[in-house]
Amino acid sequence: MSLFPTLISAALVAASVLLATSCSEKISVTEYQSLGEKYKVVIERDIRGVPHVIGERDVDAAFGFAYAQAEDNWELVYDTIDFYRGSAAKTQGPDSAVTDFLVKWLGIWDDIDTHYETELSPEIRAYIEAYADGLNYYAALNPERAVAELPITGKDIIAGYMFRHILFYGFDGVLKEVMSSARRQPISTDNGVTYDNLPIGSNASAISPANSTDGATRLAINSHQPATGPVAWYEAHIQSGEGLNAMGGLFPGSATIGVGFNENIAWGATVNKPDLVDVYVLDIDPEDPLRYRMDGEWQDLEATVLEIEVKLFGFLPWTANELGLRSAHGPVLQTDHGTYAIRYAGMGKMRQVEQWLAMNKAQNLEQWRDALRIHSFASFNFVYADSDSNIMFVHNSLTPVRVGGYDWTQYLPGDDSSLIWQDYMPFDKLPQVINPESGWIHSANQSPFFITEQGSNPKSSDYRREDGFPTRMTNRAVRGLEMFTELSPISEQEFSQIKHDKKYSPNSRAVKFLKGAIDLSLTETGNEFYLEAQTVIRDWDLSTDVENRGAALSTCVIGAEWLAEQKGEPTPDVADVFYLCADRVLAATGRIDPLWGDVNRHVRGDINLPVGGGPDTLRAIYALGMEEDGYQTNIAGDGLYYFVSWDAQGLQKIRGVHQFGAATLDTESPHYADQAEDYVGEILHDPLFDSELRKDNISRRYRPGE
Repeated sequence: MSLFPTLISAALVAASVLLATSCSEKISVTEYQSLGEKYKVVIERDIRGVPHVIGERDVDAAFGFAYAQAEDNWELVYDTIDFYRGSAAKTQGPDSAVTDFLVKWLGIWDDIDTHYETELSPEIRAYIEAYADGLNYYAALNPERAVAELPITGKDIIAGYMFRHILFYGFDGVLKEVMSSARRQPISTDNGVTYDNLPIGSNASAISPANSTDGATRLAINSHQPATGPVAWYEAHIQSGEGLNAMGGLFPGSATIGVGFNENIAWGATVNKPDLVDVYVLDIDPEDPLRYRMDGEWQDLEATVLEIEVKLFGFLPWTANELGLRSAHGPVLQTDHGTYAIRYAGMGKMRQVEQWLAMNKAQNLEQWRDALRIHSFASFNFVYADSDSNIMFVHNSLTPVRVGGYDWTQYLPGDDSSLIWQDYMPFDKLPQVINPESGWIHSANQSPFFITEQGSNPKSSDYRREDGFPTRMTNRAVRGLEMFTELSPISEQEFSQIKHDKKYSPNSRAVKFLKGAIDLSLTETGNEFYLEAQTVIRDWDLSTDVENRGAALSTCVIGAEWLAEQKGEPTPDVADVFYLCADRVLAATGRIDPLWGDVNRHVRGDINLPVGGGPDTLRAIYALGMEEDGYQTNIAGDGLYYFVSWDAQGLQKIRGVHQFGAATLDTESPHYADQAEDYVGEILHDPLFDSELRKDNISRRYRPGE
C-alpha cells in the first residue's frame, strides 16, 4: 500500500496551519518589473497601517490589493503558491510531498485546467489575473524573496480558494477516519438517524429597528480564527471606479473581502459543518484490484501516475511516482481494511472569487441574495444587515440531494449508482430567515433551526434527515439566545454587551459537563486539596472576567470536553479531567484559584496583557501553554471584529478592532501590535472606511512599487 494516502489527513492538518519558509534563491523576473505601468491604482496606508486600495477599474484595484497584501504578508501569500500547485516539495523539501500528493489526488488542477476558461467569465478571469499580476510585480521587485516559479497565474489563485475551503467543513476529519487502522463506520442500510455534527468558531448577530431601542439596524461581525498564520484575519479596503468599495477581513492571498461591509450592506460569516462528505465502500474484483462493481458490472478505476518532485538535502532533485485512483464517486483510497471512494460538496466548484466579488459589490438585499445564488461555497452561515433596515440569516451550504432511507453519516455501498448524488439543494430552499418578527438574529455555529426567537426560526420539519443539517448547540448560541430574549428591545450598549459577554449559560453543554466534577464523591481524608478545588468550581459564577478566581480551573475542565467534541472523540471522563486540571493549575500558578487575568494572556512580542473571555464564550478566547510560563496565551477566537449600524436616518457607523495590528509579520513595524491593548480593553475605533474621515489620517499614499 502506498505511503502517501496513509498520511493524507496529516497533510490537511498541516495545510490549515501552513506557514511556509522563505528562500533566498534568485530567479529571473525582469519581464514582470514593468507590470506596474499596466494598472492605475494607489494605496493609502492609514494611521494604523491598514491598506486602502483605490483603483480606476476593478482590475486596477485587484492588482493593488495583491501588492499591498504581499507587502504585509509575504510568507503567508507568495510562498504558499507552490503548496496550492502541488509542487511545494520541489522547493521546500520532502515534508511537503504528502500535501503535494493530496492536491493532485483531489484532482483540483484537472478541474481547473478543464474548466477555467468555460466556468469563469472573461471579466472574472481578468480580475483574478490582475490580482496574480500584483503578486508577480512584488516578486519582480523583490527577487531574493521569491520561491514559486513566475508567473503566478489566475489558476493558482483559484486553486487556493478551492483547496482552503474544504478545511472548514470537516473534510479532514472524514479522511482521518477512513485512514485509521480499522473501518470506523458500518455500511448503511435503509435506516436513517438524526445528525450530530459539531460546528466550530464564529459569531454574527443582527437586530432590525423592530428590536432596537433607537430605530437602528445593527450587525456584529465576529468570525473566530487563529490569531496568527495563513487563516488569521487581515484587514484591508478595496475600492474601484466600477462599483467596488468594500472593507473588512480576509485571509492573506484572497482577492476579495471575506467578512465586512460597504456603504449600504454588511455581512458576517460563521462556520457551519453540515454533512457534506460521503464515503463509499467499493466492492473490488478479487482478480483485479483496479476494478470495482457498479450496478452488477465490473468497472475500471481511473488510474493516473502522480509525479511528486522532491528536493532532498537542500539541493538533490528526486521524483516519486504515486498512483492516483478515481471511481464514478470521486477520488479513491486503498487501505488495509477496504477500498473507499470519497464524494464531497464543492467538487470542481471554482466560482468562489466571482461570488465573493458579487457579495462585495451588492448594494441591497436582492443583489446580495443574487450573489449567494451563485452558490459556489460548500459551507458558511451568513448574517446580513443593510441600510434599508433588512436583516437576514442563511445556513448556506452545498447540501447534496441524497437518496432517502440511508444513514448518510455511515459509509455507503459503493455498488449502487443511485447513491452517487449529482445535484445540490437550491439556495432558496436552504434554511434561512429574512426580517424575522423577533427583530433579531444570532448565529454562533448552532443548529440553523434555533437562531432567533421561537416562531421566527426556519422549520426543521421542512427538511429531511438525509440533508444532514447540524443539531449541536454551542454555549455561545445558548447564552446569546438567552440574552437577546431577556434584553429585547436592544440598545447600542446592550448589543455590545452581548457580543462581549464572558459567561457560560447554566443550560449549556459545557456547564452540564462541569457539574459532573461538582458531583464527584470525595472523602475528606487525603483529599483536602481536591475538595478545595471542588469548592472553587461549585462557587464559580460562570464568568471569565479578568478578576475571576474560578475561571482558571473551571475552564480547564470545560475545555477538555470542548476539545474532544472538536476532534470528534468520545466525551472524556470528568473525574480524570478534574484531577488533571486541579494539578495543572496548581503546578502552573501556585494556587487553585488564581486570577483569570493572571492566567489568560494576550501576547505579541514584548506585549503581555490580561484578557477576559474563554473557550466557547461570546468573548471567545482559546489559549494554550499554561504549564510552561504559568500563564496561557490567546491563540484563537476573537480576532478582527466590527460593529456596523445604520441609525433611523440611515447614517452609517462602523467600529472595529484587530487582535494585533495591520503588520502581520513585520516585528519591527509600529503596527505589529499597536491594537493589542485596545483589543483586550474592548476599545473599538473607526476603521476610516469613509474617505473624508480618512484624508487627515493617512500616513502614506503611494503607487505599487514606489
